[in-house]
Amino acid sequence: MEQPPIGDVFGEMIRDAYAVRTGVGPRPLAGGRVPRPVIEVIERDDGLINGAPADHYLGEPAEWQPHDHRALRLCRGHVLDVGTGAGRTAIELQRRGMAVTGLDTSPGAIDVARRRGLRDTVLNTVDAFAGASVRYDTFLLLGNNLGLLEGPSRAPALLAALARLANPGARIIAQGTDPYGTTDPVHVAYHQRNRERGRLGGQLRLRLRYRRLATEWFDYLNCSAEELEMLLQGTPWRLKAIDDEDRPYYLAVMELAG
Repeated sequence: MEQPPIGDVFGEMIRDAYAVRTGVGPRPLAGGRVPRPVIEVIERDDGLINGAPADHYLGEPAEWQPHDHRALRLCRGHVLDVGTGAGRTAIELQRRGMAVTGLDTSPGAIDVARRRGLRDTVLNTVDAFAGASVRYDTFLLLGNNLGLLEGPSRAPALLAALARLANPGARIIAQGTDPYGTTDPVHVAYHQRNRERGRLGGQLRLRLRYRRLATEWFDYLNCSAEELEMLLQGTPWRLKAIDDEDRPYYLAVMELAG
């Protein structure tokens, strides 16, 4: 079977979702008048395939989850929105008069964020950007972007890169998902399979699909608060608070030690 080409899956998807929402763009309509649904397809390495509408990446504050609003109230100083996507939260912080930078690796997503009015954007990885001279007081990882820790082998490097960009007393505000409350046998079996392979139960191996494009396979982490605290050991960060009011989703607040 022909393999899909590798490309900017997230960017192409966000561009189309923006076109459907605004009516402006290269492929806003299908069949003349009816908007074509823009669906993000997530493929897991055990064969599980999920799909979800991509429009939520463009959601205005009235469409957000409660934990998103609580997270923004915790922001202070100069903010780096890591994995900003279409700039959903960064644009709202900008509206509130805060200094905020949106960081993403997707050219298409950064393009949409700029078109939506986000003034300060960076197209780069966290690791490469860590050599910059700018410093931040808050690192925001919403939209389940705590998953960017990937797992025990990747987390120390990502956390060290954020520390290099941090002012004294800086904090990370990240939204994660505790995967272990499920009774779905497909997910329970996946957690067990992961543990047998020496991985954390919620350490996902995924790729994204959109239209004909795919990403490379990558790790993405769903973990418990206890596992997160374990991953922070030996890093410059300490877990200060967990807000699990919207379980299984939670907000983790981490502060720079010393």
